[in-house]
Amino acid sequence: MKIGVFLLIEPFASVEVQLQRAKAMGFDCADITDTNSGGSMLGTAGFSPTVSLDDNPFEVKRLFEKYDIVPSTVCAHAGLLEPSNPGIFGTSEIIKAIQFAAAIGIKDVVTTDMDPRSDWAKSLSHAEQVFVVAEKLYTPLKMAGDYGVRVLLEPHGPVTDSIQGLQDVMDRLGNPDALGINLDTGNSWLGGADPVAMAKTFQDKIYHVHWKDLEAQWEPKRGEMFGCGFSTIALGDGVIDIRGVCDALKDASIESSTLEIIGDENILQRSVDYLRQCGIAD
Repeated sequence: MKIGVFLLIEPFASVEVQLQRAKAMGFDCADITDTNSGGSMLGTAGFSPTVSLDDNPFEVKRLFEKYDIVPSTVCAHAGLLEPSNPGIFGTSEIIKAIQFAAAIGIKDVVTTDMDPRSDWAKSLSHAEQVFVVAEKLYTPLKMAGDYGVRVLLEPHGPVTDSIQGLQDVMDRLGNPDALGINLDTGNSWLGGADPVAMAKTFQDKIYHVHWKDLEAQWEPKRGEMFGCGFSTIALGDGVIDIRGVCDALKDASIESSTLEIIGDENILQRSVDYLRQCGIAD
């Protein structure tokens, strides 16, 4: 398994600056971390590492190639529990991400439900949440299958942070080959799940991993908070059983994964070394 990095290394900096930093640290793969539909004011000014899904994907590919870094996934995290709204990242953007990924040979698009923000989304029952998420993913998944791309659900919300929730969505969609999981060790643990149990349950459907470890100070928030973005400590320094996840995934068909860690080069390198000690990193 290759270990890559999220392209949010340098605050308020462009994709190219993030790639320069990643290459200097020795990484050779990375997620297309932030995406948007249309133009981005900060992205245009070079103050945000965002990629427009309406841009020429081959220009983005050439930028990655300039630094000998392979784009491993396209991130398209959406507000899947929210009522349909052109102002909310949702189905249309996931479809664009699929087309973008397919054009330049990226196999996986990562999405999720995220926290409910509106009163309407907060009022949904579990069954309604599952239906709403599945409905928003139905058309993108059919398109993904046609394009030879996978849509990976990431634990990052009240549905996807549980084993049952993930299974319910997958069952509602008929478990198509184009649907998989991006295991996030930090988000799943924070949402109240056991990431080791999640890895064992979905071993054959996990195609990418976002690695995070969290400190004990996060324990009171377990089951109450969905997603934390990044960790600030090296893998192995926190309370999450990262080694157990590695043991569960050693025989899985996972080509690449990503460190979702904010920190200096030392913290990132220690995390890579820890995964190698666990026998899972190339």
